[in-house]
Amino acid sequence: MVTTLEQLPKNATHWSRKSMADHSGLSKSTVGRIWRKFQLKPHLTDTFKLSTDPLFVEKVYDVVGLYFNPPEGAVVLSVDEKSQIQALDRSQPVLPIMPGMPERRTHDYVRNGLTTLFAAFDVATGEVISALHRRHRAAEFKKFLIRIDKEVPAHLQIHLICDNYGTHKTPAIKAWLAKHPRFHMHFTPTGSSWINQVERWFGFLADQMIRRGAHKNVQALEADIRKWVKDWNEDPKPFIWTKTAEEILDSLARFCRRISGAGH
Repeated sequence: MVTTLEQLPKNATHWSRKSMADHSGLSKSTVGRIWRKFQLKPHLTDTFKLSTDPLFVEKVYDVVGLYFNPPEGAVVLSVDEKSQIQALDRSQPVLPIMPGMPERRTHDYVRNGLTTLFAAFDVATGEVISALHRRHRAAEFKKFLIRIDKEVPAHLQIHLICDNYGTHKTPAIKAWLAKHPRFHMHFTPTGSSWINQVERWFGFLADQMIRRGAHKNVQALEADIRKWVKDWNEDPKPFIWTKTAEEILDSLARFCRRISGAGH
């Protein structure tokens, strides 16, 4: 146990059952039983990133507050861009699924261009306002804001939840927002995309259409994205946010205490 937790094998980044068995003199099956008993999995790794935003707490309360208690007479939109979506086509035709055989595709592919999907996810209804642009600049973001302004009924205030990407905060964007006072910007903490609900929606899009799609050009990719979004909006589903700001902060505090002695 001490060796597993505090040492590394020679010429490897992690222990295997064989390398630990050779090191300890135990059998591979015994090593496996000990690791299972203490829930140790040296072959697995996970990822994390802690936000260093000095306004982290305030922003968490602000965004989560919009999820739990949206203002009356307003729409809350979770907004972001899925940039550099690649139109990929396999170098040879995809072989369809058959009984006893999965779908097969070549490991290599041809890049046929890029597009960017701008999306505003209505946290109350699940409906999405979207736009596709070949570039990802403040100019395109401004066009998307104009689209939102046209599609949201004029009597409603608009609260946008955005990340801290530079195009969301340029002087041109700030000037446009100043002329459209019904728009209210709420920024997520840096390094905290998990709090922006549209990111989960992007995950659905990637899993169901983009990741295994094959497109000979950008136009075909964009046509498929538009169709997928149209189908989504015919039966939209909002996400149910369950964790309060206090629960999120408590969870992060426990995680920080766990890693405070990790030696990094």
